[in-house]
Parts: sequence; structure tokens; C-alpha cells
Amino acid sequence: MSNFFEFRTEWRVPGTIAEVCDILGDARTLPRWWPSVYLAVRPGSTGDSDGVGASCDLFTKGWLPYTLRWTLTITEPVSQTGFALTAQGDLTGRGVWTFEQDGPEVVVTYDWRVTFEKAWLRRFVPVLRPIFAANHRWAMARGEDSLKLELRRRRAGSPVARRLVPPPPGPTFRRRRRRAAPGRNDVEL
Repeated sequence: MSNFFEFRTEWRVPGTIAEVCDILGDARTLPRWWPSVYLAVRPGSTGDSDGVGASCDLFTKGWLPYTLRWTLTITEPVSQTGFALTAQGDLTGRGVWTFEQDGPEVVVTYDWRVTFEKAWLRRFVPVLRPIFAANHRWAMARGEDSLKLELRRRRAGSPVARRLVPPPPGPTFRRRRRRAAPGRNDVEL
């Protein structure tokens, strides 16, 4: 069985394409508003004047207790119709975001075609394919919830109103650090 995954996700969020484009088009902010999946982002290249070639190194996870390190690179300009990106690292592939206004909502579609490059994940794809697919669906559902909250937060009319918007869902299986004995390095659990 192939290591290839093909996913299509559709979200409906209240707002405008400009608002959605502003949020999804800035990968540097992902850990703030989508922390259940994006644990850390390190900006790389800024790309050309349209943003093509801009990149970020990402540290991500889903519901399952494994993490992925990969580089996101913009391959088509971020625009009112969407944008495209590539992934290189623990997973490799291509993603395409598209935006369409439908009255007071934006229909956000994400087409994601990817393969695992992390050796142990590749090995288990034949057996765990349905679980990996469910993990992706979980991550994208958290993204939709988090995007809706971020849109509410950005529209809030005052600092008090912003504080009343609940925080986005956090990551599962957080790593904890334990203090090591004197003279020894910290140990990750």
C-alpha cells in the first residue's frame, strides 16, 4: 500500500475573504491561533515581492502522540482566491488553500497531498492508515474551531471583548520538562 495521502477539507467560517486570507496567509502566527497543531514556527526566507518562496520551519502534531518537523514554502502568491504551498521534511507534499465568499461566510477549502518521510511512520502506514487519516481530520477540525475564534478575537471591539473570546484548543499530549538532579541536564518526559 502506498505512503501517499490525499485529503480535502472544507470549512465554513463567518467573515470575509480578506480576514481569512490575512490569518491563513501568515504562517508565523499559527502557534498563537492554532496551537493544537502548530507548536512552533521559525521563519525562513521572505520570498519575492508576491511572497512566493517565503518559508517557515514548522514543528507540528495532531491528536496522536508524535510530532513532525517540516518546512512550508509558499509556491503561489497569497491572494483573495487562496494560495499554494509545499511541504518538505518529515512529510513531503503540496497543499492548496482556496477561498470563496458565500454571503456572510467564507468557504475555505484545503487540498493536501502528502507522504510521510519519517521512517517509523512510513513503516506503519499500511496498518495505521485509517488512524493517520483520523488524526488529520482531528487536526483540521481544531483548525476550523481555532480560525472561528481568531476571527471573533480580531473583530472584538475592545480589549475586554477580546478577553471574553475563549482561547483556541491546545495540543494533546504536551511534553513536560522535569528538573534534573544538580549537575545534570534537564530531562524530557
